Amino acid sequence: MSTVTTPKRPVAGGAPVAPPNVSPLTTVQNGLQLTWRSILKIKANPEEVFGLMLQPVMFVTLFVFVFGQAMMGDWQAYRDFLMPGIIAQSVIFATMGTGFSLSQDVEKGIFDRFRSLPIARSAPLIGAVLGDLVRYAITVVMVMLVGLAIGFRPEGGVTGVVAASALVLLFAFALCWMSAFVGMIVRTPMAVQSFAMILLFPLTFGSSTFVSPDDMPGWLAPIAANNPVTHVVDAMRGLMLGGDVAGPLTWTLVWTVLITAVFFPLAVWAYRRRT
Repeated sequence: MSTVTTPKRPVAGGAPVAPPNVSPLTTVQNGLQLTWRSILKIKANPEEVFGLMLQPVMFVTLFVFVFGQAMMGDWQAYRDFLMPGIIAQSVIFATMGTGFSLSQDVEKGIFDRFRSLPIARSAPLIGAVLGDLVRYAITVVMVMLVGLAIGFRPEGGVTGVVAASALVLLFAFALCWMSAFVGMIVRTPMAVQSFAMILLFPLTFGSSTFVSPDDMPGWLAPIAANNPVTHVVDAMRGLMLGGDVAGPLTWTLVWTVLITAVFFPLAVWAYRRRT
């Protein structure tokens, strides 16, 4: 009697390896499966969520009540000016966690296990980034709740708030790939955090987040006016409070596409090189 044998996947060291050719659809499916893993990590680490909730409260309280009177002479007016910027800053700072978490996973050898699975090579990165977007959404909700508690009432209503939140999350998606690239090329998680702060501090504080570029020194004003974070914050202000939206929105989308186009392949390349 003859028997039928089922072809086995190629193995490396006794473990299955990722298939050589993976379709885009399969890559997306694998990425979504690992996204769920990333989301479950939030449930397993509730203190991480607590940190995401506490940081916005400190930012809003510090800048509105400590600096508001000095900046505009009226903390209520500064509150309305600041809230879109604080949302953007909180989310942008949170993106450094992507690189930090990836670097930790590499140190623990988790990516060695992923490499042995028959999944797309980029799936672990996609899952980490998409899972982190859930964390950023939590940050946005917390900042808005704090703002509402101190009297912030956006003229754009629910539609404007949702649109502004979606825009900053889209921009954060692009920054995540930059953070992932840093996480793959820098050797330790603490070094990733330090390097990310060096990149993100000038982006956020050298923008229109806290002060209009028109009120900055002459040499700094054009730099701040062309800062991608300025475009994001100005678009969010337009959506939430009214004003020009088309110009800053267009620039935000351009920056998002450019940053993703540059750092997504770099992050995948660095991931393959390191793992």
